[in-house]
Amino acid sequence: MLRREWPLLISVVTTALFYALGERWFADLSGAFWFAFLLAWLFAVILLSAFAVVRHAEKLAGRLGEPLGTLILTLAVTGIEVMMIAAVMYAGQGNSAFARDAMFAVVMIVMNGMIGLALVLGGLRHHEQNYNLQGANAFLAVIVPLAVLCLVLPNFTVSSPGPTFSTLQAVFLVIMSLALYGVFLAIQNLRHRDYFIAPGASGQADAHVEGFRSIPFHGVLLIAHLLPVVLLAKQLAVPINYGIHVLHAPPALGGLLVAALVLCPESVGAIRAAQANELQRSVNILLGSALATISLTIPAVLVIGLVTGREIVLGLDAVNMILLVLTLAVSTLTFASARTNVLLGAVHLLLFLAYLMLVFDT
Repeated sequence: MLRREWPLLISVVTTALFYALGERWFADLSGAFWFAFLLAWLFAVILLSAFAVVRHAEKLAGRLGEPLGTLILTLAVTGIEVMMIAAVMYAGQGNSAFARDAMFAVVMIVMNGMIGLALVLGGLRHHEQNYNLQGANAFLAVIVPLAVLCLVLPNFTVSSPGPTFSTLQAVFLVIMSLALYGVFLAIQNLRHRDYFIAPGASGQADAHVEGFRSIPFHGVLLIAHLLPVVLLAKQLAVPINYGIHVLHAPPALGGLLVAALVLCPESVGAIRAAQANELQRSVNILLGSALATISLTIPAVLVIGLVTGREIVLGLDAVNMILLVLTLAVSTLTFASARTNVLLGAVHLLLFLAYLMLVFDT
């Protein structure tokens, strides 16, 4: 166990060092090497901890069966994302649009980059792959309206200035997002659980998961690995804000970095599942992550904004609105058939590359 849990020691030591000496270390970030070193150190340790969180979540997922197991994994990753977005937003001034950039980055990475890569790699190995069409459509039925309401509608409301929501609109969106996600969870785990299980599979818990010890054991270690990530998020916010405001990096780059950091371990699991011809698990992980990001992160950020009186910018600019609408339209076409192939994945990867290009050159 000690050999396997060594990332916990590294993350705890790193957290202690940054809370003891971080103020001194961050006092002068003008040196390129020192700035890059601190950013890389924090990035690597948070990524290491995130992989450990996902590892324990996957053990629980295998033991509890689908779709409950995948839900635990998704909620763990979403918890990390919310904490990191909140930390970066409020560690410095002028970050009112950071939550929007990070959530849009999650949607682009998941629904274009990761889904595209999973379909391409799975298609190359297995030609065509099957999944439960009803489950994918249930995900999209909630993702599409929430994404448009949260990231497009604020550009057209007039009750508050700019691409923001008024207090009444924000409260309504928080309640509606949580209510819709609650209904979805009831459908996923109770009433229509079979929608999210691969055709012909039972989805039952596996009593012989390799390396599994006990539910309390993996639950406690999952939380233990999660805590340093939450604590280090505030430290990571300092070099990210410095890079955006002092070095004049593209504003959307900060959101992209946080989204990539949070999604990396989960994405690896989804890609492995697709290569093992378990496309249903891959779909559950990826679409579940996109749905949880929109349904939970936006309410959390809006509540923080209401409590602190901070303006929260949600509306995308015209270029990114086109990318979002195009992504949602292509996703509905991709998941209109119960069989996937390489071509569908290639289209999603093309959209992801377009997003990356536009981050640096709009």
